Amino acid sequence: MNLPSNKGDPTIVAYPRTLSTIAASVGGLAIFIVLASLLLVSQPIYPTIRLYFDGIDHSSKFDSLSWENRTINDSRNDGNEELRKFDSQHDGNGIDDSYVKSDESKSGGSQSVTVAHPDGSGGVMDKNQSSNSDDINDSSNFQQREETTSDASPVVVSETKASVDKQGEKDAGNSSFFNVTTNTENVRIPSPGLLNNSNAKQPGLDASSLSPAPISQTGSVDSGCDLYQGKWVHDSSGPLYTNDSCPVLSQMQNCQGNGRPDKDYENWRWKPAKCDLPRFDAKRFLELMRGKTLAFIGDSVARNQMESMLCILWQAIPKNRGNKRMQRYYFRSTSTMLVRIWSSWLVHQTSDPFATIPEGVTKLHLDAPDEGFMEFITSFDVVVLSSGHWFAKQSVYILNSEIVGGQLWWPDKSQPMKTNNIEAFGISVETILSALVTHPNYTGLTIVRSFSPDHYEGGAWNTGGSCTGKEKPALDGELVQNGFTNIMHEKQVAGFNRAIKKTTNKSKLKLMDITGAFGYRHDGHPGPYRSPDPNKITKRGPNGKPPSQDCLHWCMPGPVDTWNELVLEIIRREFENSHRFHS
Repeated sequence: MNLPSNKGDPTIVAYPRTLSTIAASVGGLAIFIVLASLLLVSQPIYPTIRLYFDGIDHSSKFDSLSWENRTINDSRNDGNEELRKFDSQHDGNGIDDSYVKSDESKSGGSQSVTVAHPDGSGGVMDKNQSSNSDDINDSSNFQQREETTSDASPVVVSETKASVDKQGEKDAGNSSFFNVTTNTENVRIPSPGLLNNSNAKQPGLDASSLSPAPISQTGSVDSGCDLYQGKWVHDSSGPLYTNDSCPVLSQMQNCQGNGRPDKDYENWRWKPAKCDLPRFDAKRFLELMRGKTLAFIGDSVARNQMESMLCILWQAIPKNRGNKRMQRYYFRSTSTMLVRIWSSWLVHQTSDPFATIPEGVTKLHLDAPDEGFMEFITSFDVVVLSSGHWFAKQSVYILNSEIVGGQLWWPDKSQPMKTNNIEAFGISVETILSALVTHPNYTGLTIVRSFSPDHYEGGAWNTGGSCTGKEKPALDGELVQNGFTNIMHEKQVAGFNRAIKKTTNKSKLKLMDITGAFGYRHDGHPGPYRSPDPNKITKRGPNGKPPSQDCLHWCMPGPVDTWNELVLEIIRREFENSHRFHS
């Protein structure tokens, strides 16, 4: 019996070929998936894609750390155990009553402050009173900005109960111009100068003419040239951002948004005498700070600098992770965190009764650091400290459990004070820095930004002082010495040098000495342009009296952005030197 032949039948021959083809395809796809998965695990591409599409300074190349063996965790694993513990206790919209109590005590608990006048008299001013003095740093606009959410972009979350921070900043702005015990005279001093792009030298502007207080060699920037001797150079390339591109810019520092008619103050760069200070490179900063946290700790001037840094980096799209006590912005592309913590004096403060001092008067324990930020200090890789101006505010000084002095408060006039506000500032600097350099678990880099000068001419903030009409940096012949600024700077440097001798841990301590250079920038303050109110007074009255104005804080964009270029250069030198040392 002859069976039918399969030879030549296409249906019989094609079927097994189709099965083999499918099997081969499936096998190849499986191999591809396995290889791709291994590649993604060992070499994540998201950070690279994210960073290069963020639009931040694409012309530069990373030249510090390798991309290899790094991971990005988009969960809340963005800090160490202390910060995670802090989040679990303080996140959410509810108010922690125990914390509210401590904040009220920190803010002094008093409803009035004593204002010192040039004639030495003092008056009591209610904090809720509406006056020109309160108007100097009215934080109502800033408070509203922080507590409202914009559809366009994330906005800062309120940090403390009932805006304690904002009220504190308001007081800081006012009190920072209170009269002090030091008499000042208008004495001209040799200082760094000013140049333009044509390199045409101005007469008498020798960069070596400034002689700052001596700094310990171990505290100086340890590579490259001296960053703080130099000139202001006109730069037509413009600022690093605009007032319209930064949603976290405080309205009080939004000089262009508030109607300031000139803007050339944005076009000056600091040029060290023997090298260049690089323009801020956002990509480089984030890469150097990969997996690290930078904390700005201090007063409203620290807030000014923190906001400048955020504005420069805003195109990297940070995620707001702030809470009641701490502003925090997380940059997912490099797992970098920026933090700000309010601390008026950087030392322990209380309004509780002490000996004969009643409740409500702020007591400063000059020999104890502020535990409000010290409890988190081991979480920070870089700390930038700002203090000084609050030492013109009413407070009592306690040292070794003894009342040693006070500012705008000393009931027994027959007994001389051992410590005035200027000496107290120097002691506080030594106290906080000593606590950092001897902390057994702190290994970070601490940058002490030197005292930020104000530019009230013709009086104090509440007695007709003004910086109106200043449109470019001062020339040598225009520079007027500020006696209070100079002696505060001197005490700060002395406290720094005493503290650095006590170093016992692996942390680093650097002085960012901006005081001399920024003495020239009388053009960089908001002046009368502190709000967008179209009816605000910006000109002198018929009697020649200037309007209320802010000549302490800095316009943004403006000279304050240079501080963060200096911060980046200090970090670069320190981290790259450390990397070479360990490689």
